[in-house]
Formats: sequence, structure tokens, C-alpha cells
Amino acid sequence: MSIRNVVFSTLAGIALISGCSTDFFNQTEGNMPPQKDIIAIKRGMTQDEVRNILGSPSVVSSLDHKSWIYTNTTMRRLAFFKPKEVERNVVAVEFNLDGKVDKVVQLTKENGKDIRISGDETPVMSNEEGFMQKYFGGVGQYMPIEPTKTNDGL
Repeated sequence: MSIRNVVFSTLAGIALISGCSTDFFNQTEGNMPPQKDIIAIKRGMTQDEVRNILGSPSVVSSLDHKSWIYTNTTMRRLAFFKPKEVERNVVAVEFNLDGKVDKVVQLTKENGKDIRISGDETPVMSNEEGFMQKYFGGVGQYMPIEPTKTNDGL
């Protein structure tokens, strides 16, 4: 490789890298009601009253539907690098069996915990196809002409 090609490649690489963005930008996702609305939620309010004040929750607990969770997250991003969480807010409204507010809990990023996702897998009971069935299982099942009463499949 000649010196000219090395210099040209180096300059082209520098030009490409300098074209990348160096600006951070914040991205906020979620549904967090204003603080004045959160304070307005009182013990004994119905789910309809809470929905009228706070709006629809981000998440409703799937097992008992007694907890409504409002959450938002602000992430700081730079080009293609991994984003960094700057802020997280969570409001959990818990209802009793009568569907009335039992308590309201507010959490922030400082209250949170880092949870590692497990790589373990749960085996599924099924009929796994072997090599022969997977690649040769359909042999003989293709019928380009369907049998009718007049030709009896001939």
C-alpha cells in the first residue's frame, strides 16, 4: 500500500468520524401526570375518579388489577452509543377489594434497584421434529390434482 493510499484512507476516516453527532439529546417516554394531580388523589376515591384526574395508567397489574402504575423515564442519548437513564419517576396507585384507593406510592430512580435478567429458559413440552421428519416429513403428501368422484384419484 502506498503512502498516498494510507494518507487518503486516514483523511477519509477522519471525515467520516467527524460527521458523527456529538450532541446529547434527551428522550422522555411514559405517562406521568403533574405533581398537583398526584397530590389530589385521596384514600377512598374510586377508579373512575382516579382515571378522570390522572388519566389512563401506563401499566395495570395483570393478576388482580388492583395496582395502577404511572411511569416515565428520561434517557440521554449520543449517536449510536448505549443510552443512559437520567431520570425515572413511578407513581403506583393501589386499590382495595372495593375498587377504592388504598395508597399512593411515589418512587424515583434513587429508590430503584438494578435487576439482572436471567438467561435461563423454561423447557416447553412439545413434539420436537427430528432431522428426518423436519426435512423429509412432507414427502409423498403433495397432490397437484385433487381426487374427484369421476377419476377416483387417477
